[in-house]
Amino acid sequence: MKQFMDKDFLLSTPTAQELYHDFAAKVPVLDYHCHINPQEIAEDRKFENITQVWLGGDHYKWRQMRSNGVEERYITGDAPDREKFQKWAETLEKAIGNPLFHWSHLELQRYFGYTGVLNGDTAEEVWNLCNAKLQEASMSARNLILQSNVTLICTTDDPADDLKWHKMLAEDESFPVQVLPAWRPDKAMNLEKPDYGQYLETLAEAANMDIQSFEDLKAALKSRMAFFNEMGCRASDHGLEYVMYVPASDEEVEAVFQKRLNEETVTREEELKFKTAFMLFVAGEYAKMGWAMQLHYGCKRDNNTDMYEKLGPDTGFDCINNYAPSGQIADYLNALNAEGNLPKTVIYSLNPNDDEAIGTIIGCFQNSDAVGKIQQGSAWWFNDHKTGMTKQMTSLANLGLLGNFIGMLTDSRSFLSYPRHEYFRRILCEMIGNWVENGEYPKDMKMLERIVKGISYNNAVRYFGFELEMK
Repeated sequence: MKQFMDKDFLLSTPTAQELYHDFAAKVPVLDYHCHINPQEIAEDRKFENITQVWLGGDHYKWRQMRSNGVEERYITGDAPDREKFQKWAETLEKAIGNPLFHWSHLELQRYFGYTGVLNGDTAEEVWNLCNAKLQEASMSARNLILQSNVTLICTTDDPADDLKWHKMLAEDESFPVQVLPAWRPDKAMNLEKPDYGQYLETLAEAANMDIQSFEDLKAALKSRMAFFNEMGCRASDHGLEYVMYVPASDEEVEAVFQKRLNEETVTREEELKFKTAFMLFVAGEYAKMGWAMQLHYGCKRDNNTDMYEKLGPDTGFDCINNYAPSGQIADYLNALNAEGNLPKTVIYSLNPNDDEAIGTIIGCFQNSDAVGKIQQGSAWWFNDHKTGMTKQMTSLANLGLLGNFIGMLTDSRSFLSYPRHEYFRRILCEMIGNWVENGEYPKDMKMLERIVKGISYNNAVRYFGFELEMK
């Protein structure tokens, strides 16, 4: 029997072990999509205890604690941090087969040197060990990033953001990791939201102009894009219900925008026409600037209205939505391509049943503009576990070129989440190793090195055009 999470964790064959230890483990981490707060990096935040680090904003863990019948005061409430940690430890021991069990123990091993098992009985020991370690200088936000061998981080930022923390970090020669903004314009697109008018005022102030028409909105966004570009932005990100394509004339779109400015009710069809026009516009601008466009969709959010009213969004009450017509995604990409406005695009669906549809759509729009110009993004959110990652990469291998895949991201708010890249790389090497051991791919270590290092790091460097050395 294998030891629990030893050096060959998830690596069952000699080839898988060789691929991981000789290649995947030796390249840095490039986190091209996350929700880390740049202010916490700039100020080099320090954490008082392990509950702050682990449970402060992690709705993955909150969902599991609720599933274990834990009272909300121990999850998001005012219970003491030590008691919250106890409840999490008691929950974790039941999470057999869940990636949280693996991630948590990888983090305990890598950052705290703890090779035991966290459960209700060991909680006191782990609490004391972690809290003592957190007092060391090596455990500040910046030092956690450095010891994780991270070279670059892309945060997630609104067009109206002044990016002052990014500017501070860019000017700080003592911190070698690049922290770049990524453009997230959801608030500018979602005109159905009650606070849309207020947001437009915020955006107008940031762009130093009035917004009285859709043309004005586009001009304001272009102004902010230019600023983001100067600050090193190389990617956008969109959180969509689904990728819609409901084209309309300029006059129709302007009429919809004016209705919303006048606080009149906008119909669902009008909303979709506006959002289509919005997405066509921004994608064209991304293509001009060489940015990659990331499309995240397939989530139904805030399903528990009672808890949403108490806690707000992003607190663990979202689920997979199975409505995402692949025909509209294809039509959207086709409309951009026909006008020469199709940027590099990464498509992520929260619904794993969309893998094959995405795999066939991306093949329709590849060209020599970029290697792997249209990408299927890594298994996301509810799918970033062993089964989900294996399924996504197997589908991509079956239908496209896995060797051009840009690999893993953390999509996290935690400074301890970088072992997710290790988890991904072990799964990748296990999968490829099995193919080699089964005679499905030659054991040519030069070719395999290029593939493994490419998916782990180098492909993303090339794809986004980051100023980093290939490894």
